[in-house]
Amino acid sequence: MSSPTHSANTTPNTAAEISPESVPVLNRMFRFQWEKAQDSYVLLYPEGMVKLNGPAGEVLALVDGQRTAADIIQTLQAKFPVAEGIDRDILDFLGDAREQLWITL
Repeated sequence: MSSPTHSANTTPNTAAEISPESVPVLNRMFRFQWEKAQDSYVLLYPEGMVKLNGPAGEVLALVDGQRTAADIIQTLQAKFPVAEGIDRDILDFLGDAREQLWITL
């Protein structure tokens, strides 16, 4: 009798785990805010600061523990109607943010 095949990859594929139904929450170790001196959104944490680029700031500004990833996508598609295909980019970014421990689900 053969056993099911399992992937030997032990690294979690967090980007794949972010679905439109996921509800991201900012990790309590970070504080998200607009930093005038940096002219950008930043994530502050005890050891320092992460300066976010424009799109990353737009996405994280909508992470409130209430909105689903689909809600965030819909809001940003309405705000930037000429940006086609941003749904995959947003899900990928949320996966990266989870991998960096900036957000949890």
